[in-house]
Amino acid sequence: MHFTIQREALLKPLQLVAGVVERRQTLPVLSNVLLVVERQQLSLTGTDLEVELVGRVPLEENAEPGEITVPARKLMDICKSLPNDTLIDIRLDEQKLLIKAGRSRFTLSTLPAGDFPTAEEGQGSLTFSLVQSKLRRLIERTSFAMAQQDVRYYLNGMLLEMNGGVLRAVATDGHRLALCAMQAGIEHTDCHQVIVPRKGILELARLLTDQDGAVSIVLGQHHIRATTGEFTFTSKLVDGKFPDYERVLPRGGDKKVLGDRQLLREAFSRTAILSNEKYRGIRLQLASGLLKIQANNPEQEEAEEEVAVDYSGDALEIGFNVSYLLDVLGVMSAEQVRLTLSDSNSSALLQEADNDDSAYVVMPMRL
Repeated sequence: MHFTIQREALLKPLQLVAGVVERRQTLPVLSNVLLVVERQQLSLTGTDLEVELVGRVPLEENAEPGEITVPARKLMDICKSLPNDTLIDIRLDEQKLLIKAGRSRFTLSTLPAGDFPTAEEGQGSLTFSLVQSKLRRLIERTSFAMAQQDVRYYLNGMLLEMNGGVLRAVATDGHRLALCAMQAGIEHTDCHQVIVPRKGILELARLLTDQDGAVSIVLGQHHIRATTGEFTFTSKLVDGKFPDYERVLPRGGDKKVLGDRQLLREAFSRTAILSNEKYRGIRLQLASGLLKIQANNPEQEEAEEEVAVDYSGDALEIGFNVSYLLDVLGVMSAEQVRLTLSDSNSSALLQEADNDDSAYVVMPMRL
């Protein structure tokens, strides 16, 4: 194996692929990246056995084909440390990888490519294509609500649901729920659901950098595969039953509040400074035309904000975790937000005032 490549052409895919590789591995080969040269193309593969990412780079010079695995982190650090626009010469010589660039020389240890695990090519039961920016929007608007290390393992991920041409993303950690839907023009009438693990969702979002580019998705029995121009991403699916999100969406809330998103966000941020650091609770008091936000903490410190809102119903007092409200306001883009409440013990529904494609449910707190 022998090829030459510009530093930047190698560094971008290498950083993304190395992002999948875990630092502490049970198998030494899993901390390596697989390099394969064939037909004037270099492909780089990283995996942690749950998520796999393959990056492809065209090679201009005459390249000698071959395959080998080398330590991902070290190769990336070498590339990073070289000056911009350096031409890197890489060759395999007696099971060592020799890297030359300018006056620099590096020799890396290797492991055989045959030891490297590859994701199985399963049968895809559903295939469709989307604009990258749309899929990225779905993920960005919902991924914050995924659980992190919940014993209910099916919550540590995101539900993707196809139903009647609509693609829906849903995430919940049991205290809040985020949902975003889009018309995807998918010719598939049956309801099809998969749960993609947290790491898979975060890695997939990092790949969707080309606003107008397409991403093609294959959903299989145990895997999801996404392919863009330069990358192929594969993730195992979480085997489990996602909660029925339809039942979680509050129905029949009679108290509707319209407010300026940015003003509310700033007021919540300021109040949060003096909330209890552990529980992050704040109290909302609704009166006609006015929302009062209060927080206090064990040191007897208090914060209070008043925000003018469009509201004409009965007075209501309700508590929330302020971080959850800030997360929702942070991913919305509309100027006006709509908050629907029924009583102090029921969940709140937050939506953008001008569209219904996203919905956010936040459970109340007892204060």
